[in-house]
Amino acid sequence: MESVLNDPEAKIASPELNVAYRMSTDEYYELTPYAKDLEENWGPAPGNLNSDGQNLVIYGKQFGNVFIGVQPSFGYEGDPMRLLFAKSASPHHGFAAYYTYLEKIFEADAVLHFGTHGSLEFMPGKQVGMSGQCYPDRLINSLPSAYLYAANNPSEATIAKRRSYSATVSYLTPPAENAGLYKGLKELKELISSFQGLRGNEGRGVAIVNSIVSTAYTCNLDKDVDLPPLDTYDAKTDTPEGRDVIVGQVYSQIMQIESRLLPCGLHTVGVPPSAEEAIATLVNIAQLDRPEDEIEGLPRVIASSIGRDINEIYRGNNKGILADVELNEKITTAARAATRALVEQSTDSDGRVKEVKNMFDEVGNFFGSMMGAKKPWTNAIVKAGFPDVNEDRLQPVMTYLEFCLNQIVKDNELGGIMELLNGEFLMPAPGGDPIRNPDVLPTGRNMHALDPSSIPTAAAVEVSEAVVRKLLEKLADDNNGEFPESIAFTLWGTDNIKTYGESLAQVLALVGVRPVSDSLGRVNKVELIPLEELGR
Repeated sequence: MESVLNDPEAKIASPELNVAYRMSTDEYYELTPYAKDLEENWGPAPGNLNSDGQNLVIYGKQFGNVFIGVQPSFGYEGDPMRLLFAKSASPHHGFAAYYTYLEKIFEADAVLHFGTHGSLEFMPGKQVGMSGQCYPDRLINSLPSAYLYAANNPSEATIAKRRSYSATVSYLTPPAENAGLYKGLKELKELISSFQGLRGNEGRGVAIVNSIVSTAYTCNLDKDVDLPPLDTYDAKTDTPEGRDVIVGQVYSQIMQIESRLLPCGLHTVGVPPSAEEAIATLVNIAQLDRPEDEIEGLPRVIASSIGRDINEIYRGNNKGILADVELNEKITTAARAATRALVEQSTDSDGRVKEVKNMFDEVGNFFGSMMGAKKPWTNAIVKAGFPDVNEDRLQPVMTYLEFCLNQIVKDNELGGIMELLNGEFLMPAPGGDPIRNPDVLPTGRNMHALDPSSIPTAAAVEVSEAVVRKLLEKLADDNNGEFPESIAFTLWGTDNIKTYGESLAQVLALVGVRPVSDSLGRVNKVELIPLEELGR
């Protein structure tokens, strides 16, 4: 590994740059049957790419019977429109020589394409059903291809399967963590926290509202929030309710920014997740209701302990009702604390989760009930300010989170690669977002797309209806309370594979219907959403 990463010849300024092989043009034309076909687009070999002017250059390094190489660039980076409109679009000579070298000179038994993604499967040719004239078929030829592919990208993994005949071994994507706040946005949240403590103070509380409005303009939040005019607004002349509305709307927007999910770090193949990585993934899994498994999301269970419906809280939060914005943050904090309490039971001294402790075994449940002891996550929620949370109602979602943690830890990524290279059968598994569909886990299996008759899933419908509700509320606010007469949608097949039909569910929600699945889970009809629930 040290040779691959830090060898002086691997540096970009090295005159050799880890050249594994120099292929003469005579050898290239002799070993590459389709080489002449590339001349219409690239001229005669060797050309300008992966070439020293006389030979075609193969970059990489050999370690015993293993060759680690760098796939050549696509070749159209400087003029991408040429790829779209050229009748004779093709890989360049250097790209073709690379795969000729692997098959005919190095005589590889198999090729492992490492990571998402290269360009072999996107080379010109038919979309599916490759022929001998399609360049993915010509390039890979008789080489068995294994492809380590991101678990959350089954749509493009399917392209790799169909166009380069690859078996796709899934790997876990980096955990998604909340984006957080910085600079003026962090200052704005601190001002709001100060206002919460001084709301009844007509002197200092009012002054803080003026600062909140001014700072919100500085952070350009006036593009997303209906703020009063900066030059004329004075909180002294406003009512307490009016001040709460302004602060609530700004607070809601701040919370949305802070809670946006961003990939955090990188995933290392074969290394168990840290506790923080596991928590980041499980917190997001816990947010969703999963009616098909009769599992309520953690926020819903926590909200019910104070007699509130989580959807009402979300709606109030989106409208900027300060009390609901504050409550939503409190529930979010409690859900994270409960998830952390679960993960900490299985965290080792290195801060990693290698083996999951069973917190729901019969012995533990028996003695816990005898002693009247609460589970660690129940205590965490009580400490977060929800003393009446129902432990029995928590059990299904926490059991499910423990199962998901087991699946995260139980990856077979290195094992899956070795099974393929040994010519063994690798168990298939769906691809997709592990948060939307934890059945994607454990990784290290042969990833496939989805059954089109099974989408939209119940989870996709729930998420989509919330998105549509927020969209229509925003459009109505921007149009004097009037809903739009029509909305245009662009539906991408790849996105619907990744999200299990969320875009389709959004269209159905706009129409005012909800998909219904049969006993086998196939979506084959729709039902009208009652007007009372639809609200429009």
